[in-house]
Amino acid sequence: MLKASIRKELPGFTVDIDLQFDNGILVLFGPSGSGKSTVLNCLAGLQKPTAGRIALGNRVFFCKQQGINLPVRTRRIGYVFQDYALFPHLKVKDNVLFGLPPGPTRCKKKRGYRMSVRETLEMMKIMHLQDRYPAQLSGGERQRVALARALMVEPDLLLLDEPLSALDSEIRNALQQDLRQLQRTWHIPFLLVTHSHQEMEALADEVIFLEAGRPIFKPAWQPLAAGSVL
Repeated sequence: MLKASIRKELPGFTVDIDLQFDNGILVLFGPSGSGKSTVLNCLAGLQKPTAGRIALGNRVFFCKQQGINLPVRTRRIGYVFQDYALFPHLKVKDNVLFGLPPGPTRCKKKRGYRMSVRETLEMMKIMHLQDRYPAQLSGGERQRVALARALMVEPDLLLLDEPLSALDSEIRNALQQDLRQLQRTWHIPFLLVTHSHQEMEALADEVIFLEAGRPIFKPAWQPLAAGSVL
């Protein structure tokens, strides 16, 4: 279970939020500038909270009182950025492998349900693209590469910062279905940031509405039943 109490003071703005989430897809919903990406960055270790505590299961990532602040590389958190952040000079396969330690076991299957690089490329339907560069890919293909790279670190938590916002509706709808199936397969919490009502309705198991850095009350929200049409 993810349990996080995050306070991040920024110039003229403070993010103050409590999270408690076990499994499924938790959506942070709100307008641009409401602090959604700041929450993800604090969870990932890219920003240090001013105060609070972040833990996933029995692993404490950050605790102000105890002086704990684990580095990004040890948190085992996958992160898909809004612009995908692929390395333009690396081919698809090398982008997917980036961040894994070098050595003979780099591409091998590890524990449990985790996958080898080949299985990851096949699952994300990008095996045939492994020798291409990001500039040779479509938006949907780049998104799949970014997801594959996030999965290769064997995450216990996956963060997604508006990963579908730049895609057309047909590709976006297909990838939304892929994300839901991926979460059901991996059984780890996904935390997704969006300001799209359609994306929230399609993906969320739970929703936190964020405004000016703080959760706001909304009427009871229920996810759509499986197979519902928006």
